[in-house]
Amino acid sequence: MSGGSRAASRGSAAVPARGARPLVARVPGRGPATQHVVPPYGAGLRLDSYLSRLVGEHSRAEWQRLIEAGLVRRNGRPAKAADRVEAGDRVVVEPLAQQVLAEADPSIPLDVLYEDDALIVLNKPAGLVVHPAPGHESGTLVNGLLARFPELRDPSGAERPGIIHRLDKDTSGLLVVGRTPAAVAAVQRQMQAGAVVKRYWLLVVGNLAAGEGLIDAPIGRDPRNRQRMAVRPDGRPSQTRFRVAERFPGYTLVDAELGSGRTHQLRVHLAYVGHPVAADRVYGSGRRPPGLGRQFVHAYHLELRSPVSGRPLAFDCPLPPDLAEPLDALREAAARASASRSAGRAPQAAANPSA
Repeated sequence: MSGGSRAASRGSAAVPARGARPLVARVPGRGPATQHVVPPYGAGLRLDSYLSRLVGEHSRAEWQRLIEAGLVRRNGRPAKAADRVEAGDRVVVEPLAQQVLAEADPSIPLDVLYEDDALIVLNKPAGLVVHPAPGHESGTLVNGLLARFPELRDPSGAERPGIIHRLDKDTSGLLVVGRTPAAVAAVQRQMQAGAVVKRYWLLVVGNLAAGEGLIDAPIGRDPRNRQRMAVRPDGRPSQTRFRVAERFPGYTLVDAELGSGRTHQLRVHLAYVGHPVAADRVYGSGRRPPGLGRQFVHAYHLELRSPVSGRPLAFDCPLPPDLAEPLDALREAAARASASRSAGRAPQAAANPSA
């Protein structure tokens, strides 16, 4: 695999290729560029394929966008996605300043549950990406936040304005945003100390035998697929506590609490114990009950302390209809099955009152 040595970053702006769609940022970010030396087993690959398969961090399509924007050089020259790399080639990737050109977009609806001088708490809908990134340069939660809370804009472009933690695109529920750098830092310290409570509803495949428990398994990048995470011995410490809330034929409703905040942690941990999230095609088979159109993960409860007053704050957010309706259908089907079994046993009970 390629090395991670650092090369000096050039301060000049990268110029997008002719006809390329505009990136969130067209200038390199602060800090050094990253240099990768192509190993012998990478020779012959297209540049975009080499970057996605052996460097990771972005999908192949995202790497193509970065290459088109002029943020990738091969042997000191502007590169093309279709270039075939050779062993020993030096591929330099400029750091991306994702927020420099993030535009305010008032058309993005925000479900704000709470706001004060330090914090904003929102109910994020499924399908909304949290912050701009290659492939999602606009239409994100950040674009909507900048329209309603323009003070969040970070002119340096080095930070994602106000974002303290993320939810996956297809995960719904509670998200906290800091209105000032001090508020962001204060909540991050609470998270590092384990003082922030984040709980989620998950519907997982199969019958989770244990009524409750702790999944303590380190998580890191999947070496076979850099777009996925996996439980691996050299990963970062990761803990998920869970409690079974309801059981259905073929599925289990789980109340999970994060003890850490790794990428895709809940999905990875539940798949690791043999019960992937319903409708998850990345870490499971995609199996789902009728009517479920996306992975069943919802951040329903959040507790933290105000960075200003220190008083405790707690928030709850009910399941949205696209999760509540399939869950109600499972409950109704289970009730019908139970009633049918009871009806089948009734004649025997009448014939033998002493039973």
